[in-house]
Formats: sequence, structure tokens, C-alpha cells
Amino acid sequence: MKKNIGTILTVLTVLILSVLGFVLGGPQLSKLQSDTLKILLIICVISIAYCFLIGEITGNNSQVDKIWSILPIVYAWVIVGKSGLNPRLIVMAILITLWGIRLTYNFAKKGAYSIKFWSGEEDYRWVVLREDPKLNTRWKWALFNLFFISIYQNALILAITLPLLAVMESAVIFSIFDGLIAALLLGFIVLETIADHQQNKFQTKKYELLKQGKKLEDLPSPFNKGFTTNGLWRRSRHPNYFSEQSIWVVLYFFCISAGATNYIFFNWTLVGSMFLILLFLGSSMFSEGISLKKYPEYQSYSKQVSKYIPLKMYKD
Repeated sequence: MKKNIGTILTVLTVLILSVLGFVLGGPQLSKLQSDTLKILLIICVISIAYCFLIGEITGNNSQVDKIWSILPIVYAWVIVGKSGLNPRLIVMAILITLWGIRLTYNFAKKGAYSIKFWSGEEDYRWVVLREDPKLNTRWKWALFNLFFISIYQNALILAITLPLLAVMESAVIFSIFDGLIAALLLGFIVLETIADHQQNKFQTKKYELLKQGKKLEDLPSPFNKGFTTNGLWRRSRHPNYFSEQSIWVVLYFFCISAGATNYIFFNWTLVGSMFLILLFLGSSMFSEGISLKKYPEYQSYSKQVSKYIPLKMYKD
């Protein structure tokens, strides 16, 4: 019941902030911003078509996963170029580039990319979803691929980078506040890197042991649990998700420092990071449902450790 209350409160908070952001700080774009947005939308539409068509033809629906870490870099530098190399935007773009390089490299290590660009390792969650009775007919999956995988996620990738568009004509000079925001954002990139490294190290070792013919329950601790409880994962069930969401919320803070908000801190580009939170909320619920079925000890772990913010430590 407590988990349901937390989920409901999160959804309501996100929706309220999104509405306030759009109503109190609705888009009033200059000609330069409108022209730049048109370029971004063209790229987004091309990406939507690519993800849908290649996903349908090949049966590999991780096309959007492959470009998730690349498109924000493209969007960021398009905005920088159109702005005339605004210093604040350059800092924002560099941070997004660092984020994207790290995530792309991490995804590549899992075998997601191939010389045959349409192939590569597919995210296990798409495999599970395709087997769901609600989606396991051809036409239902095609609609899901079109509207959720291709359109919604590509629109979200664009939306989370739009704070750059909002600040591209700001006359407020780069300040100490911008520096603090940049340092905080970089800190979350580092935190996410550590979390992913700890997860990859655990899973690599676990599968090495399983390849030796051993059963999961016969593996040495902590590998016999099936899921990592080391490092950051001892205090958060999803420290990587926590960091990822925080990165894009913090990116929005540049709108505040640039004076590109109305009514204290509201701006329409807040919607992107808010809807990213909803995506991760659904994704974490889905992945945890799989973990609860696979690993007997995961229920005890989920009761002790918070979903995102590192708080109480897990006790074996």
C-alpha cells in the first residue's frame, strides 16, 4: 500500500509541475528559437520513422535505445551552433556530450551496436513485453512500437534537451550559479558511471560462474542472490536511474540561472524532465516485477532499500 501511495504521489507531483511549467511559463519563442526548433523536429521525425520501420522489419526494437544517448548530443550542438556559440550553451552541450559518450560506451559493452546497424543485442524488456498477452499479436505490437517505442520515446529525447533552446538567447552572463549547476550535473554523471560499473562488474562475474554449470543458488555470496547489493546498490535499488533522472532535472536549472523562467522557476521545458521521471517510474516497476519473479530475496531487498534516493542500507 505504501508503495502505491508513493507512486500515486510521484505521478501527481510530476503532472502538477508539468502543467504549472507549461501554463505559467508557456512557450514564447523568438524567430531564432522557432527556426532552431524546426530543425530539431525534422531530426526527431526522421528518427521516429527510422526506429519504427527498422524495428518492424528486423524485429529488434532496441533501435531507440541505440540512439537514446546520441540524439541529445546532436540536438545540443545544433542549438549551440544556431546560438552563435553561447558560453552557457557550450557548457551544457559539453556535459550532455560527456553523458552521451559514457552511456553509449556502456551500452556498446552489452553488444547493442553492430556493423549491421539494425542488429545487435536487444533490451530484454522488449522481449518480455512481446510475450505479454496484451501485446503478443502482430498488430498490437506494431501499434505499441509506433506510439510508445518510436514516437513517445523520441519525443521525450527531444523534450529533455529543450532547456538549451529556452536559454539560447539569454542576456544573463555565465555566473557562479551556472558553475555550481554544472558541477552538480557532472557529479550525477560520475555517480551514474559508478553505479553502472558496479552493476556490470557484478553481472559479468555472475554469468561467468553460471557458465561453469553451477546453479544460481549454489553460487557464492552475494552472487547467489542474482542481483547486486554492493556499493551504491546497497542503499538504492536503482542508483543509476536516480542519477539519470537527476541529470536532466539539474539541466533544467540552467533555465533559472539564465533568467529564462517565469513565476520564480517555471518554464515550459520543465515538462521534458518531468515526463522522463514517469518513464523511469514505469520502467522500474516493470523491471522489478521481473526481478521479483526470478529472485526470491528481491522482495526482502525491496522492502529495506529505497527505489531511488540512497538512504537506508541493505542488511543481508
